[in-house]
Amino acid sequence: MAGMKKSKPVFAFLVALGVAASMGWPTDTQGQAAPKTTPGAPGMQGKLQVEGTIKSVDPSGRVLTLEDGTQLSIPPTVRIQREALKEGAKVKASYEERNGQKVVTTMEVRP
Repeated sequence: MAGMKKSKPVFAFLVALGVAASMGWPTDTQGQAAPKTTPGAPGMQGKLQVEGTIKSVDPSGRVLTLEDGTQLSIPPTVRIQREALKEGAKVKASYEERNGQKVVTTMEVRP
């Protein structure tokens, strides 16, 4: 019984610590522009999504720039109709950050 009396405060401390950790730390983002990226589906660690309107496409069709300045690199392994990649087209893409570049893993294009 004496051991239980000592363990109650320790248990209460651990529970309080767990509750505090699950609440997270507040951050001040006031005045900062919110990125147009969203986390990917659960289990897709490192994958992000972006939606936007195409501002320009490089001549090779492998890099496009959205109106917000986001540059997406499209590897040859991603199947997309290159003719659909035109200024003003709407895109929704999943990508991974690799060596400082946003490398597309999947992409939808809407005129």
